[in-house]
Amino acid sequence: MSQQHPYPPVQPMQVAPQPSNGIGTTGFILGLVGLVISLIPIIGTIAWPLVILGIIFSAIGLVRIKNRKANNKGLTIAGLAASVVGLGICITWTIVTAMAVNNVRAELDRVAKVEYEVTGTATEVTVIYGEVLKTQEEKVTKLPWTKQTENKGALKGGSLVVTNGAKGGSVTCKITVDGKVVSTKTSEGAFTSVSCIGV
Repeated sequence: MSQQHPYPPVQPMQVAPQPSNGIGTTGFILGLVGLVISLIPIIGTIAWPLVILGIIFSAIGLVRIKNRKANNKGLTIAGLAASVVGLGICITWTIVTAMAVNNVRAELDRVAKVEYEVTGTATEVTVIYGEVLKTQEEKVTKLPWTKQTENKGALKGGSLVVTNGAKGGSVTCKITVDGKVVSTKTSEGAFTSVSCIGV
């Protein structure tokens, strides 16, 4: 008869918890997408939420790595770096956009001294002049004709349209804005028109 040897009791194996890398990876993805979007002009300003969330998730991921609950340190650091760079680009775009808007607003509000001038040999012309949406009309029988105004808006020089009458002759229109000639044109003959736009 054989003797049975009792086996020692089997100790349960200690299974190490698997690292959970989801938060650090999420921070990387948010930071990378936010960085790419932040590089696009105008649209880049909407990357704020992505890069801020990328910083938050990456920071939480680094804390989890420190506590040995995650092991994707390189990816998490890359996510934090991409998020910080993206945030810097977003801030830069916001500053540049604000400066551009302020410059445009200041230029639209600036008052310019404008001189409209019509010269030539014609003795019967119709002159339409002024800001684009606020024009005035005059019948002129003797040239040269000039008018000084102060204009605001995008097209400070406004417009100057001269239509020759039945007697014909030559006409030249000229627009001067703040002492600088911005447009001049010439036409000749009965019922012809010449148009100057002061850009």
